[in-house]
Amino acid sequence: MSGKFDSVWAFGASAARLLPVTSRTPRDSRLRLVRPRPLAASLPLTSQGGRQAVTNRRTRPAPRPPEGTPPPAELARQARAVLADAVRVARWASPSPRGGKSHVEPGRDGALCDAAVQQASADLDLTPSQIRAAWDRARLAGLIELHGDRTRPGWRLRAWDRDDAAVLRGWVALFDAWSIVHPAPDGVTATSVAEVVEAVPQVLSLLQLSAGPVQVPALLDLLEQRVAELREERCEVPYGPEPLPEPSPAPAVPLLPLLDWALEGQAAVGALTLTPGLATLTALGNWAVWVKLEQICVAAQSPAGNIEQSAEDMLRGCARLTPGPARAEYRAWLAARTVSSAVTELLEAARGEDALLRGLAFEALRVVGAPAESGVRAAADDSSLRPYALLWLAEYEGADPEDAHEVLTREESTWLWVDTAAAVADHGETQLLVRHLDAAVQSTVPALLDEVRAIGHPRTVQVLVALAAAHPDPALAKAVRRAAFQVHTGGV
Repeated sequence: MSGKFDSVWAFGASAARLLPVTSRTPRDSRLRLVRPRPLAASLPLTSQGGRQAVTNRRTRPAPRPPEGTPPPAELARQARAVLADAVRVARWASPSPRGGKSHVEPGRDGALCDAAVQQASADLDLTPSQIRAAWDRARLAGLIELHGDRTRPGWRLRAWDRDDAAVLRGWVALFDAWSIVHPAPDGVTATSVAEVVEAVPQVLSLLQLSAGPVQVPALLDLLEQRVAELREERCEVPYGPEPLPEPSPAPAVPLLPLLDWALEGQAAVGALTLTPGLATLTALGNWAVWVKLEQICVAAQSPAGNIEQSAEDMLRGCARLTPGPARAEYRAWLAARTVSSAVTELLEAARGEDALLRGLAFEALRVVGAPAESGVRAAADDSSLRPYALLWLAEYEGADPEDAHEVLTREESTWLWVDTAAAVADHGETQLLVRHLDAAVQSTVPALLDEVRAIGHPRTVQVLVALAAAHPDPALAKAVRRAAFQVHTGGV
C-alpha cells in the first residue's frame, strides 16, 4: 500500500488518486492490496464526456478587479520592488542550495544578532537599520522561516523570480502586518491601537471607492465614526465599587496622531502614498483592498452564508467544495475574525466526533499559516488531533506534502487511516471506502486489521463493518467482518 494519506475531505476531485476496485477483482489467498493508479471514475460525467468536480453552489464568472488595475505581472513587479531589500537579506541568510550552513542563528525573538547585522550590512551594502527592517519584512512576507536556531528559505523565496502569484501573496502578507512593520507611537494604550487597527479596513475601503486622493480630514471623520461604533459595541459598563473611568477626550484629539500612524504604516508597505493633507492608494493597495472585499463577498453570497457561521457549520458548508473554492471560503471566514479566535474555534471543531470536520479544520488552519503554529503544537498533545497536527507542522516546517507522512509513527498512521475511513463512511460513497484501503501503510489486509484492532480508535468497529459491507471480494469482506466482531467483543 501507499504510505501517503490522500486528502479525501473533498469527496470528488481530491479523491482522484485513489484506486478503483470492481467486482471482477481476483481473490488472493494472501489478501494483498494492489498498488495505486489514477482514478477519475468517482467524478460525474459532463455533457462533453469529461469529468467535473462536485460543488454545492453555482459557479459564477471570475470577478474582475476595478478598472485601471494593472495586470498581475505589473502588480508583481511593484511588489518585488517593495520587497527587494527583504529578498536580498533572505537570500543572504538562507543556506546555500548545496547544503551549506545559514549565515545567521537568530535569537529567541527571531531578530538578528548585532554581529549578523554588521556582516549583512557589509556584504549587501545596506545600513544596519535597513538590514533589520528588511529582515523583519522577509519574515512577515514568508520569505524566510525560522525553526529553532535554523533559518530556512520559505517557499515564496524559492518561487520569487518565476511565480507572480507567490510574490503577490507574499506582499499581501506584509500588507496584513502593516502595524508590525510600523509600530505604534509610544504612550498610546493598547486598546486605542487595537481600535484603530480594526477600523483601518473601513478607511482603506473609502480610499478604494474614491479612486483618487482623499483628504485626511475626511479619513479622520470616518475613523472617529468607526471607533465610536466599536466602543459602543463593547458596552463597557463598570460594575460594583470599581471607580468610573476617566472621561474620554474628544475623538479628534487622540485619533489624529493614530490616523497619521496608520497612514504611514500603509505607506511603509507600499499600499498608499502621502502628500500634504492627502492620501492615495497605490495600484498594489487598490488591488489588495479589492481582493479583501471580494473574499468577503464570495462567502457572503454562498448558499450557507459561511462567513457568519460557526467554524463547524462553515466547515460543513465547505465539505463538498473542491480545494480551490474551499480555500477561498476559509480565507473569507478568517478575514471576518481575529486570528486567535479563529484558530481556537477551528481546533474546537476538530475535537468533535465528526472525522470529516477534523480533516477540514486542519485544511483551514493551513490557510491561517504561521499564526496557527502555537495552537497546532498544543493540539499535538491531544491523541485525536495528534496525527493531523504533526502533518501540519511538518508541512509548515518545509517538508514536502507528499513526504510529510514520514513524521508519523506506524500507530499514528494507522489511527489516521481509521479516522479518515470514518469520514469516508459517514460522508462519502462506498466505493471510496474500498479505495481508501490503498492509503494504509500496511502491505496486506491481515497486517492492517491486526494493527487497526490494536490502536483503539473509537470508530474502529463501524469502519470495519462499513468496509466489509462495501468490499466486493467475499474473502476479504469476511476477514474484515471477523475483525470487527473481535474488536466489538474484545476478542483476539
